[in-house]
Amino acid sequence: MIRKFVGAVAAALAVMAGLWLMIAPFALGTQPEDADWTDPTVTEFFTGLGVAVVGLIGVICFVLAIHEELVVRGLVAVRQHHVEPEPEPAPPAPQTSSAELASLLAPLVEALREDLNNPGEHRRNGKASLVGMEDNR
Repeated sequence: MIRKFVGAVAAALAVMAGLWLMIAPFALGTQPEDADWTDPTVTEFFTGLGVAVVGLIGVICFVLAIHEELVVRGLVAVRQHHVEPEPEPAPPAPQTSSAELASLLAPLVEALREDLNNPGEHRRNGKASLVGMEDNR
């Protein structure tokens, strides 16, 4: 485990060294401003790019190895990607006959009929019925 940790740290240092090689010509002033890149600048930049990429690959590999070691030791629990089964659809509601529907809607129809026949009456909340208001426009 210690070897993997040391390897991860060394790879991270390689990434930082590569990044330094990439920016050093510009930070130290060896690359003239507003000029084409000189040969040493190109060499240092692409060498640093290569070192940084290899170091990044090393960091990823060592971190994955450390994670695997922790899972084997039981110190890290692996999450199971649990896919929940789709719920079964509810059984369709029983169809009501038109006679049942008519009996359910009869009180509503009667209340609407009374409201239409009595447009001048006021409701309990003090507002006129909507039908009466339409006639007054």
